[in-house]
Amino acid sequence: MTSSANLYTRDVLALATSLSQWPHDPALPLQGSARSVTCGSAVNVSLGTDQAGQVAIVGISTQACAIGQASAALFAQAVIGRNADNVRAALISMNAWLKDGGDLPGWPGLATIAAARDYPARHGAILLAWEAALDALSTAAKPG
Repeated sequence: MTSSANLYTRDVLALATSLSQWPHDPALPLQGSARSVTCGSAVNVSLGTDQAGQVAIVGISTQACAIGQASAALFAQAVIGRNADNVRAALISMNAWLKDGGDLPGWPGLATIAAARDYPARHGAILLAWEAALDALSTAAKPG
């Protein structure tokens, strides 16, 4: 397999196309965005939270490579029930993994895009959904 074939597997491409399951909804109360300075990819996230501040609904739109889209889909698949602290911890863990190596972070499904770690130009796109979600969650009223 060529290096691009290792990166853009059928599973990655299937994840990328699955984003239609979570359409961006500008009517949701929390909106966030993030852009990669490395590659120019962008993600917009719309969120709704419950009274405890946990994500109850998510919508995403992307202008990103297949890796960025697949990563956004992995985010959407597992963000329901998580709060800003959970998203922040995942982002910190993913950043460390991408920069320093070590164990794959615990966010479900990341093994599907693990080969992208060897492509620093893709790192920014991988993190965008988490960054956009934190942008959105930063505007939420604190529970309690």
